Amino acid sequence: MSDFIWVEKYRPKTIDECILPERTKKTFQDFVKKGEIPNMLLSGPPGIGKTTVAKALCHQLGADFYVINGSDEGRFLDTVRNNAKNFASTVSLTSESKHKVIIIDEADNTTSDVQLLLRASIEEFSRNCRFIFTCNYKNKIIEPLHSRCSVVDFSVSKKDKPTIAAQFFQRLNTILEEERVDADKKVVAELINKHFPDWRRVLNECQRYSVSGKIDSGILAAFSDVSVNDLMKNLKVKNFSEVRKWCVDNLDNDTGVLMRRIYDSLYDVLVPGTIPAAVLIIAKYQYQIAFVADQEINLLACLTEIMVECEFK
Repeated sequence: MSDFIWVEKYRPKTIDECILPERTKKTFQDFVKKGEIPNMLLSGPPGIGKTTVAKALCHQLGADFYVINGSDEGRFLDTVRNNAKNFASTVSLTSESKHKVIIIDEADNTTSDVQLLLRASIEEFSRNCRFIFTCNYKNKIIEPLHSRCSVVDFSVSKKDKPTIAAQFFQRLNTILEEERVDADKKVVAELINKHFPDWRRVLNECQRYSVSGKIDSGILAAFSDVSVNDLMKNLKVKNFSEVRKWCVDNLDNDTGVLMRRIYDSLYDVLVPGTIPAAVLIIAKYQYQIAFVADQEINLLACLTEIMVECEFK
């Protein structure tokens, strides 16, 4: 299965292969040189490569590792307790590293009780096990756990964006050549720019579009710029059915991008006094994007609240 899914097939195996800002990459290269893996909290937007880096670090240092997904089994106290204890309490006979590693993926989706248990586990198994936590929102990690980890921020600055995007563009074109997909480089560049820095989504989208054997301008309609003019008109007249239709029609686009477009448009259509309320509404629902079960309902709830609570010009 991993040979079929591109994100697994082409997942980097070493830190040098990972696409990161230079300062971030150097942090992990230093860990490799020292042969040490500290307890870490890797924070940053989804798809940027936090889990990939954690696994690459373990691969490169020859450390046995075990992954617990915080959105699935990581939400159940007994499951985490049993799985973590069974792995952490044993000594590896084949590992080249001093320590085994438990990777808690999407740790910000675990409960406070689970996080308290993990904090205790860090201390209990400190002799032979290290913990690496990944999260989109580090403010959802409790302070006692946060303070026991080295925090690495994966955000990409505006200064680094052109370099990082160019590196991924080269990597992606190499993958497309390897998969024998005829790709229009301008279309590939536009796809990267649209979803930056969510490399996982870009790669998944390319694999989806490549079924026909080519990626060309014919797919641009699928991720073209979103127009919010009609949406604003329907919000003003409280036409709920048309607002819902707009959500359905645009759901293939990144929800965070949609909310940003909505935010940018509100200043032209809302009475100034109600703009602060709209900003708070958008911020609330944008925060929920990372962990809600249904993105359509979340986006529609956001627009409905704006429609009901805000005054239009």
